[in-house]
Amino acid sequence: MRRMDERRRRQLVFHGAVSIFLGLVAGFPLALVILGQMAGDLRAWRMAHLEGVLNGMLLWAAAGGAPVLRLSQRSQKVLVWALVVVAYGNTIASILGAAAGERGLEPGGNAANMTVYLLFMVAVVAIFVATAFVAAGSRSRR
Repeated sequence: MRRMDERRRRQLVFHGAVSIFLGLVAGFPLALVILGQMAGDLRAWRMAHLEGVLNGMLLWAAAGGAPVLRLSQRSQKVLVWALVVVAYGNTIASILGAAAGERGLEPGGNAANMTVYLLFMVAVVAIFVATAFVAAGSRSRR
């Protein structure tokens, strides 16, 4: 078991920045909906904006906390990619959902709803995986 290497931490920072960028871009349609210049669901666009920003910040926080984790190389790789899947899954699903007027809360319906649903479900599974790896890697091993 070893500390997370710098390359993996940089991956988290990079993908966190991309997720934040996508969230910031989703702020433009949000502003247009607020101003009444574009039709759309205010709640959905607010969520799309926040999902990108908050999921990106999650990746940055994970990169910052990574030095205290003790994980094998394989476990580090799984953790990093699980977190990346969480960030992109949530961010892209919320932007697609807002753009298509779909919530993706249950399977079925049209292709847009099903896509949003599947992206959210993949992100849900990935966050459980990531949380388990963080918990395992943070246990004290004197």
